[in-house]
Amino acid sequence: MEPIRIGIIGVGIIGKSHLREYEKIHGVEIVAACDIDASELERVADLHKIPHRYAAFRDLLARDDIQAVDVCLHNNLHAPVTIAALHAGKHVFCEKPMAGAYKDALAMRQTAKETGKWLQIQLSTLFSKETRIAKRLIDAGRLGHIYHARSCGFRRRGRPFVDGYATPDFVKKPISGGGALFDMGVYHIAQMLYLLGMPEVERVSGKVYQETDMDAGRRESSGYSVEELGTGYVRCAGNLTIDIVEAWAIHLNNLEGSSILGAKGGLRLEPLSFHSTEEDLETNMTFESGSIDWRWHQLNPEMSAYDSPAQHWVAALQGKVPLLPTADIALRTMLISEGIYLSDKLGREVTREEIEERAVSTALVL
Repeated sequence: MEPIRIGIIGVGIIGKSHLREYEKIHGVEIVAACDIDASELERVADLHKIPHRYAAFRDLLARDDIQAVDVCLHNNLHAPVTIAALHAGKHVFCEKPMAGAYKDALAMRQTAKETGKWLQIQLSTLFSKETRIAKRLIDAGRLGHIYHARSCGFRRRGRPFVDGYATPDFVKKPISGGGALFDMGVYHIAQMLYLLGMPEVERVSGKVYQETDMDAGRRESSGYSVEELGTGYVRCAGNLTIDIVEAWAIHLNNLEGSSILGAKGGLRLEPLSFHSTEEDLETNMTFESGSIDWRWHQLNPEMSAYDSPAQHWVAALQGKVPLLPTADIALRTMLISEGIYLSDKLGREVTREEIEERAVSTALVL
């Protein structure tokens, strides 16, 4: 089989992480890389033996020997670069969140449909062992009718730049689009939507906060303008609800993690456990996830295609497995996040229709 030839756009923190993933996957050739930081581009391209280097992403897209591109840029750059790549005839793998705003994410999804090209969003939680096992239990009916879920993420002091890592661009709303909800919340909300079978969103309420102390010098130099805590409540079709708590910085030692409640049983995701009643006895069950994951890999030769977003992306491009609908899941995740921001701004619950009608683009012009 001929190798899948990929170009990578952006060699910052995320781009480097993606390149390390590709090195573990057979049948991939990184043909070209692009970044506006010339010295860092040369250093990273030399390290990963990438032969062609570009300062302008459109020059990379002009190559006719690249099947797909990997977009590893800041959030408000996702839409313009992804849309240009799709129009250039490339399949696109884009870092999460899908974009900096729902309207831009919607334009990305519509362009993929119009061009007939694939669009995958990097949603690593969909490929975790916990998700794999939880989905099997849900599909088997072990939870019964599911009526509520919690999407939860925790960092005690894990804000980019102001807490000591990454660059100021991660905490500037005009570039990032959002804070904790976009950086980490997308993983947990998307995981819930996937496990719940992609319920239709009807109404959203929420509040975002920036309250805890931070280094004064870094606050000033960064232009910090995003939330460190996002909370929300989502009403979905079928009498299903989801509550959301996503913390970048909070004065607690932990949060309990995501969970799903059903009429017959409940699941905690981190660490994974199943809770039910057996013969009127309250029962708590844990799993030997390592051993069963090994067994499933031995019995199913395509199981490795679901070990990570990058492995799945390459396997789909190779024709080994169908592509999971990560773009649809990420788009609905964006709808919920934008609903929380809009609800916070208006001080009330908002409908899906209001979110869609009030949506505006925040994409940077390139």
